[in-house]
Amino acid sequence: MKTVEIFTDGACSGNPGPGGWGAILRYNGHEKELSGGEEQTTNNRMELSAVIAALSALKEPCEVSLYSDSKYIIDAVTKGWAQKWKANNWVKADKKPALNSDLWEKLLELLIVHKVDFIWVKGHAGHPENERCDALAVEQSKKHARN
Repeated sequence: MKTVEIFTDGACSGNPGPGGWGAILRYNGHEKELSGGEEQTTNNRMELSAVIAALSALKEPCEVSLYSDSKYIIDAVTKGWAQKWKANNWVKADKKPALNSDLWEKLLELLIVHKVDFIWVKGHAGHPENERCDALAVEQSKKHARN
């Protein structure tokens, strides 16, 4: 399996509001940047969208080190919450609906294909790739803002 590094971030101006996401894929000395956004979204949806887009861009199963500043994503995956939400028809332990189930469904499918190690990085703390992903995300959120 190829070993890939992925860095992701999401941004939202208002929550909900216009949002964007950015991702960097690094393999064998090569980098690819991805970004996108939506007119009306939330920060968590953009964080998830970044991870989904990056993993979806991989053309074959890979071993991935995925760096994110989103505790929402990292905890939901590494602590098994997302899998439990799915098993309970997208209802959380507190009996409230799990938000973003459409995106979680896509992410869980991708985690079957790829072996992903989620690594938390502190956001806005000088981590070069996190800062670049944030810049991509903010740029997209501005592009998707209603004028």
